[in-house]
Amino acid sequence: MTDTHNTDHRALRDTYASRRYFKKFDGITGHLTRVAAARVADGALSEGDMRILTRYLAKLSYSFRALSMKYLLVGRETGKFFGSLSMDAVESGFPVFNELLVMANDAQQAESHLRNMPGVDALKDQMLRKIIGEREIPTRLQFALSQRLYYEELLKGDLFWAQNHPECLWVENLDENRRRFLLHWAVYDSQINLPTIYLMELEDSGRTALPKDERRWPELQAHLMGQALGALKLVTIARGFDESFDDLHPKRLRRYHIGPMYSSAFTRQSGPIREVLEQARAPEGEDWALAWTVETLESERVTRQKSGWFSSVEREVFALDPFSGRGVDTGATDTERAIILPQRPYQVLEELNPPGFASVRKYVVSPQGRVLSY
Repeated sequence: MTDTHNTDHRALRDTYASRRYFKKFDGITGHLTRVAAARVADGALSEGDMRILTRYLAKLSYSFRALSMKYLLVGRETGKFFGSLSMDAVESGFPVFNELLVMANDAQQAESHLRNMPGVDALKDQMLRKIIGEREIPTRLQFALSQRLYYEELLKGDLFWAQNHPECLWVENLDENRRRFLLHWAVYDSQINLPTIYLMELEDSGRTALPKDERRWPELQAHLMGQALGALKLVTIARGFDESFDDLHPKRLRRYHIGPMYSSAFTRQSGPIREVLEQARAPEGEDWALAWTVETLESERVTRQKSGWFSSVEREVFALDPFSGRGVDTGATDTERAIILPQRPYQVLEELNPPGFASVRKYVVSPQGRVLSY
């Protein structure tokens, strides 16, 4: 691993390191779906929310799979310089935002690339002839095959992109002129290089149901994507939304931060987590920890606000965390922090018992893949 132009970013130019990195994330994304199921068992997550979250986690897994194909031959002599994966080694442990932008651009041209490339069977046949006939390692053919598999993954779609636009799910009709919807959208936050997932429950008092409204639905999508920034507090996002749409009433807003990922092999962490991973001396594949943060903002009550000369509109009053004034700082009703980690690092964490971790929910992955909640 060598530093790029940004000292926080590292390029994985070694074949072994690159493959180990993607294998690690393949395992982690699989564990995350089991964590979501454990949260349902704990009563912290509804079945509907779990389905939405696991869908985004699956998309994230497909994106990592595509990138692993793209960089499968990194560090080998392929006859063509194609770069190496750039990851955020300090803030997130995830690939940098630009990797997803390039991947989205590649996806737009995947079909034309595949038209001009030999098929998988043809490439494998050429590789066999190279090995048997010329007794050479067919590195360039391997590279061509890896790139074909990369574009095939992109063509399948359903990946986690830099922006994943809002979708609207009907929940129930509250009365003849009022409906409840669940919105969800996600971004790969460019400031912190982390996937972030949003869920909003709202009530719609408009004349036309929101998904069928040709004016409000495009406006809402553009508004939410413009506000999907990790630096913005939830209360800022919700109030701006409430004031922009008089007949849409946000009742609950949640934001899931997936990450950072810490690994003694790939990231330069500081504080207690560094000591935990160093002392754990966990075997390959178990030397990691992943943070998971959920912010929730709830509407406490509704007020009426004058609009024009003769009418008024509903406005939400949001509940902020009452303890120690933290709600003012976080802009949320509640913030829950969790950490997901294998057994050996968890045992060291319990032994060290560093300050600040007592209130953090721990999800522990056993060697058999079971997830236990502590």
